[in-house]
Amino acid sequence: MRELICINCPIGCDLKVYGDNRDNIRVEGNKCPRGEIYGKDEVLNPRRMVTSSVPIRKDEKTGIYEMVSVKTESAVPKELIFQVLSEIKRIKLTAPVEVGDVILRNVSGTGIDIVATAKKEH
Repeated sequence: MRELICINCPIGCDLKVYGDNRDNIRVEGNKCPRGEIYGKDEVLNPRRMVTSSVPIRKDEKTGIYEMVSVKTESAVPKELIFQVLSEIKRIKLTAPVEVGDVILRNVSGTGIDIVATAKKEH
């Protein structure tokens, strides 16, 4: 049995999750269906959104850099977080960048893209 706090809504239900595979898993303590889904997923296949920032060259002549925030388009397997961050660390951009621009496709072979979450102009 694992005890979790559901993070899918502001209620923060105290969950108890019994079992270790899709066929025998049971969730108690959830006040809505999302809690049951969260509890099962957290035990069987935990996933997280990854957010970070990457340097962006603002001025070609001076080489001045700023940072632009980025994130995964959807949650990645928890065990790949540090691998994803390692790939993000190697990115260097040149302005302009728009919100939603794909910065890196298929990060760590997940099929999930890294996208910009802020706009940066020259």
